[in-house]
Amino acid sequence: MLEVETKYELADKDDLVKRLDAMGAVGGNVERHADTYYRHPSRDFVQTKEAFRIRLIDSVASVTYKGPKMDVGESALKAREEIEWCLAPGDADGSQMTRLLQALGFDPVATVRKERRSYAWPQTDRQYADFTLTIDQVDQVGLFAELELLLQDNSPDAVKSAGERIDALAERLGLVTTVRSSYLNLLLNRLGLDR
Repeated sequence: MLEVETKYELADKDDLVKRLDAMGAVGGNVERHADTYYRHPSRDFVQTKEAFRIRLIDSVASVTYKGPKMDVGESALKAREEIEWCLAPGDADGSQMTRLLQALGFDPVATVRKERRSYAWPQTDRQYADFTLTIDQVDQVGLFAELELLLQDNSPDAVKSAGERIDALAERLGLVTTVRSSYLNLLLNRLGLDR
């Protein structure tokens, strides 16, 4: 799948939730995430614009690889391949995968901790059913919203169309201030650390 998303600084969470409710979006449970990002032993993920992490969601682990970011110009839109799989039941807390990565020479960079609530529209809503909006309270970083579409088609036209749809929905939801940096980079900058 190709993940296409834009991140926004969120000044007024209550206003956004009211707008989502008015549009028929349904919020899920609040989840606690701990995303530990890893440095590859022989490839610089900063240079290649890739990411690799173990994510714990309420103590259930998954592994995510995010491929290089596609060139989408100067916008805050991000488009990249995402491969993700759950480690449960054999490694529900990710400890075995952590040991494996360290044995292969991967080093942990940092752990991003956040509370996330995801919103989605009913499948009957033809205009928005394929969108996901998340509200993230990121420890030591701040409050954000992300609008995301997953695409089967990774052509430039499909990515451009997805970006236009994201922009239109963001405007309707009052999301204005885009953020280009990842949560990892925002955290490392806040802590004064290098990736």
